[in-house]
Amino acid sequence: MAGTADAAGVSGATGSAGAAGTSATSCASGATRISGATGTSRTTETSRTTETSRTTGTSPTTGTSSPFVRATARLVAEADGRGGTALPVLAGDGPLALRRTRGVGAEACVTVVGAMSAPLGGDRIALEATAGPGARLRIGSAAATIALPGRAAGPAHYEIRLTVADGATLHWLPEPLISAHGSELLMTTRVELAPTARLVLREEQILGRTGESPGHLTSRLTVHRAGRPLLDQELAYGPGAPGWDGGAVLGGHRAVGQLLVVDPVYGTRPITPRRLAETAVLTPLTGPAALATAVAPDALHLRRALDEAVAAVG
Repeated sequence: MAGTADAAGVSGATGSAGAAGTSATSCASGATRISGATGTSRTTETSRTTETSRTTGTSPTTGTSSPFVRATARLVAEADGRGGTALPVLAGDGPLALRRTRGVGAEACVTVVGAMSAPLGGDRIALEATAGPGARLRIGSAAATIALPGRAAGPAHYEIRLTVADGATLHWLPEPLISAHGSELLMTTRVELAPTARLVLREEQILGRTGESPGHLTSRLTVHRAGRPLLDQELAYGPGAPGWDGGAVLGGHRAVGQLLVVDPVYGTRPITPRRLAETAVLTPLTGPAALATAVAPDALHLRRALDEAVAAVG
């Protein structure tokens, strides 16, 4: 994807990275373990799901009439002192319902379930996740997220805010984001990492559904480690984004994604840049971190390329 910086505004530090035992597999049993719409209450957890009616346009937060959704889902993971991870806060909101699903070992697993169609034009939705010291958290989603046009003009906003404390590990592994024809979405992902935090983050974007052209999608990923910038990257696709479908960016492909792995061990065990597949590469970052980027004709081939990146980093 050489030349992407010219058309899409990509920036990031380069440096050395190394291998670490990371895995990007989904939560054990996935959506089959998702509880009902009212949520599941545990002694150490809080579960809240707020439904929003698009028919009446009523905001669950303010109670005022509006055709748009304003919602923020929150979750907090903490080491439970017994070798596991508890979820003292598990609060869904609007279209983002949160369900605890079966994890493996000390890991807590949360699945994001779509409670309604979102994001639509004009919506502002957000998800905040914090992994406290020593916690192990894996977040996935039950299905792809589809950006759709709304009833009124204006883009939708979807913000992800992730915080990982010292000694904690967070896997952020949602299903793909699909940019449907006529939609406009501004998506931002902000990550704050402590010096000894570990992160595995996967992003997959599908530009248009089968047989249709994409909407306009702007995606920005910023990652800070120990208060210093590690990666700041912005990409733009679809109508109005210069050169997005040219040979220097996507070259006719309709699926694009990346896998970012941050691990302190990379500082002493550097990897070398390599080509993973015909349209995928793995590069080291200063941080220490490694970034795999890939383009593909469809979601299936994109996932295979990113799975290869997981194997490459160990």
